[in-house]
Amino acid sequence: MLDVLYFAWVRERIGEPRETVETGATTVAGLVDELKAREERYALAFSDLSALRVAVDQELADFDAPLAGAREVAFFPPMTGG
Repeated sequence: MLDVLYFAWVRERIGEPRETVETGATTVAGLVDELKAREERYALAFSDLSALRVAVDQELADFDAPLAGAREVAFFPPMTGG
């Protein structure tokens, strides 16, 4: 089981701040593919991965990051400001 957290407009598009998912994915990208296949709201939220950042267990990661042993994945837009 994996806790998946959504922030800012990602949360707005999906309609919830977090959920626990059962996944067979081995990477963040695989998890995204599974989520996109669920419903249109996920497909919309993950339609442009260049507009998203990801953290695995609260550490910034790439979409090819492995999920082995991970407990939490968070998706959020890039931070702006100074």
